[in-house]
Amino acid sequence: MSSSSTPTITFRKIGNSIGATFPKEVVEAAGISEKSTWHVVQTSEGLLLKEYDESFEKGMAAYREIAEQYKNALRELAK
Repeated sequence: MSSSSTPTITFRKIGNSIGATFPKEVVEAAGISEKSTWHVVQTSEGLLLKEYDESFEKGMAAYREIAEQYKNALRELAK
């Protein structure tokens, strides 16, 4: 990736969705493959792409289940 220019991403309509085209240099540097899955996280700085982590997703699913089951107790503990 050239340091003299900032890479840009092009967005296009694909059916009812919008797809993005990333420059080859960005894809290679990030290790993105055709079938890889990434999360989009909205931050105060803009959008952040994070590679999908199955073990994190499993942990978050377990947390959501426990948090729902014990929401009253958690609310009391937060006081």
